[in-house]
Amino acid sequence: MNYENVNITLCGGAGLGVQTVEYLFTKFLNKKGILFYASKEYESRVRGGSNSTTIQISNKEIKGFSKKIDILIPFDKEAIPHLKNRIDKDTLIFSEKEFLEENIPFIEFPLKKIAKEAGIPQGLNSVALGFLCNLFSIEKGEKYLKDFFEKKGEETYQKNLKAFIMGYEESKKVLENLKIQINIKPKEGKRILWDGSMAVSIGALAGGCNFITTYPMSPSTGVFKNLAEISKDFDIVAIQCEDEIAVANMAIGAWYAGGRAMVTTSGGGFALMCEALSLAGAMESPLVIHLAQRPGPATGLPTRTEQADLNLALYAGHGEFPRVILAPSSIESCFYLTQKAFYISDKFQIPAFILTDQHLLDSFYPMEEIKYEKIENFIVETKKDYLRYKFTENGISPRGVPGFGEGLVCFDSHEHTEEGHITEEEDLRIKMVEKRNKKEKYIKDEALEPIFFGDKNYKNLIISWGSTYHTIKESFENLNLKETAILHFEQLWPVNKKAKEYAEKANKLIFIEGNYTSQFERLFYYETGRKADKKFLKYSGSPFSIEEIKDFLIKL
Repeated sequence: MNYENVNITLCGGAGLGVQTVEYLFTKFLNKKGILFYASKEYESRVRGGSNSTTIQISNKEIKGFSKKIDILIPFDKEAIPHLKNRIDKDTLIFSEKEFLEENIPFIEFPLKKIAKEAGIPQGLNSVALGFLCNLFSIEKGEKYLKDFFEKKGEETYQKNLKAFIMGYEESKKVLENLKIQINIKPKEGKRILWDGSMAVSIGALAGGCNFITTYPMSPSTGVFKNLAEISKDFDIVAIQCEDEIAVANMAIGAWYAGGRAMVTTSGGGFALMCEALSLAGAMESPLVIHLAQRPGPATGLPTRTEQADLNLALYAGHGEFPRVILAPSSIESCFYLTQKAFYISDKFQIPAFILTDQHLLDSFYPMEEIKYEKIENFIVETKKDYLRYKFTENGISPRGVPGFGEGLVCFDSHEHTEEGHITEEEDLRIKMVEKRNKKEKYIKDEALEPIFFGDKNYKNLIISWGSTYHTIKESFENLNLKETAILHFEQLWPVNKKAKEYAEKANKLIFIEGNYTSQFERLFYYETGRKADKKFLKYSGSPFSIEEIKDFLIKL
């Protein structure tokens, strides 16, 4: 069997170390210069259930999820039933017999027996790691494991090292008769390895973030954790609040004092922030919100993925005020769009959303060095006659902060005068509403253009947004479709003006979204007057795969 692309999946209950294998093995691959795409799915529990990680390894850059499994290593008997829809006749299962149902072909690889002989019965992950390192000709040695295991104690490290070496050696015996040929060549150059959460975190740092607040909620918590860990090095205030109401209000207070603040949350947490969102709208305060989507309503599926919070971000809050909604399409754009969110929020003095999802935040692959732009700060030094809400042509008033200049910096949640004092005067109310909302025209002028890919003389236009981009793009590339193109949006609101031009040129519009009600399709219709001719909607909690999008496009 010759592989130029190989998809490896490991599956087992929480606590068995599946993600440890993913963490270490992908580091080994990256050091060797091998390209891959890694993604995971897991249940909302500390022990038990079925969690899996898939590492797609290739000679070319891959960033889209494939459900195909070439090599499977189960860690318990629940793994096979859990993955049954992804296993086919070509899947090679390396397993203990006791982990399998009857009549399932497999290759004997005694994970449990080896781990027990190594003196660490729970060390199936280290045995599996040895197997994979041998498969990809990655030399064994304690240098790969020491940094990870030695913090758990010398004895634990030595036992895991022994399990790793025994797994490596045993795999030689198992693989020598199978004639598996891995034709994947290393690539030159150094690449960084971030998941989506890290990219959002470093993007915030590049945007000048120095204040991060949260109340922990999957899948958003990783962003807070990342920034909290480097808070002393970069002078970041990182606060875990008592609830999400405090989270958003504290962030607004930080912006008032001259900080650059972000909140990171998920749908249920953001629901509690809606009053504070309107406060930011009335005060014309910047506020950056990382909203990590997961399936709802209520608790829903807290560790799964979906694209169902667009309407929440778009319509949350009482009253009328502008906002921007960005939706990264890749790990790279998690960085760039988070940085951009700080720029937009500060410049226009509005809330800016970064809309991600669990699948994007937890996936990772090697990528080229990231470049970032210089931070632009829009705070002004105030004079004695300073007017916080001064009427201007574009609706953007000069934003001062207390202590920087001679002026009085007065913010208010009530309707207010130019000075920032409470008013109920009718004509002034009208002017202030118009002032706040006229910004939207100028925001729209700077809206990101959608990403176009495919036949310029298209008749069929596939429209998508957010994290689905690379899965759709790689499906599309494999089919060589004519008169068809992809239009992918990374800014969902305000919608770029060119959207209508693209739509008018198409005979058919095909929308692909991870929700039940086609939320962006409805917004697109509102903006362009064009409805979908066909839709592919998914709301199972699992990400779109290359295979199912290909099937959809072929049938279409």
